[in-house]
Amino acid sequence: MPGFHPIDRRTFLRGSGAALALPFLEAMSSPVQAASPASKTTSGTPPTRMAYLYFPNGAWMPWWTPTKPGKLTELSPSLKPLEKVKDSVLVVSRTTKKHSYIGDGHYAKTANFLTGLPVVKTTGKSISVGGPSVDQLAASKIGHLTPLPSLELGTDPVISGIDSNVGYTRLYGSFISWRTASMPVAREIHPRFVYERLFGPKDAQGNPVAGVKRADDQMLLDLAMDDAKSLRKKLGRDDQFKLDEYLDAVRSVEKRLEFFSKTDPREWKPDVPKDKLVAPAERMPEDFREHIRIMLDMMLLAFWTDTTRIATFMFANDVSGRNFSFVDGVKGGHHDLSHHSNEAAKIDQYARINRWHVQQFAEMLEKMAAIREGNGTLLDHSMILFGSGMSDGNAHDPNNLPIIIGGKGGNRLATGQHIETPQHTPLCNVLLTMLHAAGLNEAKFGDSTGVLANALVAAS
Repeated sequence: MPGFHPIDRRTFLRGSGAALALPFLEAMSSPVQAASPASKTTSGTPPTRMAYLYFPNGAWMPWWTPTKPGKLTELSPSLKPLEKVKDSVLVVSRTTKKHSYIGDGHYAKTANFLTGLPVVKTTGKSISVGGPSVDQLAASKIGHLTPLPSLELGTDPVISGIDSNVGYTRLYGSFISWRTASMPVAREIHPRFVYERLFGPKDAQGNPVAGVKRADDQMLLDLAMDDAKSLRKKLGRDDQFKLDEYLDAVRSVEKRLEFFSKTDPREWKPDVPKDKLVAPAERMPEDFREHIRIMLDMMLLAFWTDTTRIATFMFANDVSGRNFSFVDGVKGGHHDLSHHSNEAAKIDQYARINRWHVQQFAEMLEKMAAIREGNGTLLDHSMILFGSGMSDGNAHDPNNLPIIIGGKGGNRLATGQHIETPQHTPLCNVLLTMLHAAGLNEAKFGDSTGVLANALVAAS
């Protein structure tokens, strides 16, 4: 195409105090790449993203594990929500964390979820999880390629102090991402702050800039709309559709955030002089379900725009007693129900909570599968590990962990199957396999003994 000038991959829609990264567009390829589908398998191929989603308190494994290895034909009761995306899912069973065999309670199973190494029993003065977590290892290798090296999200504030029942600092239950063995990576739990970090002001390289204010009554997207309209005129029809789809998704998130920022007129207000009150900048979502969904949506946007390629998310801190009465058939707190004492009524409710978590994961995967990117979808170019640091919460069992990977990892993962690993296969073998699928061919990670058999597709 005479006069064709490809758009730089790091182009931003800019406005006063706003900078929205763009999704992958055909116009970001060279003219030859854009015209030839086969050529997109080289430099025009979208990058591979990796995320690690953690839910607390384990799972009821008889309802979780598929009945047989091989092709995922029939899903287990807890995994039924994955039906629409089961061809893009890899279920892995019988993995373990041998370094969690010692240590009562949850903390020796949670803190090393992504390190696989020993957790030092301490009241807080000398914490250690053995080494950096897999997400931070990946960030050290490829984090320089994106504005944010990694993104760490959660819903609960960090809890400190000592759990006197087991003699561990509660800090261990609040983190799965570790920069070093003794340095956890801070998580962001406030949706508004995540949004500002992703779409607030950026420098020329796309890195967040602090201290630049926006007008309080303007949405970030509105500030960048003039730039978006100008760009749209230069794009082909397919790219225009992709841009509109992306902007609609950003608008949806922003409107939901705007709802949280408004004061509910029904709320009781104390009769105190205004100058004595300091209100928070924004409200946190009061509905746990919406809090979860908007955080996962922003992780999706971060991947879609290549703002980061590495993320972690904790549905809740471990030992979470959150009440799940909003789930049909459940009346009570998660932690209490996980200690079911083999009572049928508690097991049923425990498994229903597991299924609810799987449903949130499935909805995220379905959204990613609907986003076209290059020759595939955002889900095709991602790997989202979903699991917990123990199996049966009643026994605090670190064997036979509930582990699923969603996404094809750039078509390197052989999805659509249940891999039943040999008994006591290290969970770190799963983490190492994901690194290899992303092109990070580490010889070893944590206590790994190798990559998973039959999980990787040979590179073409």
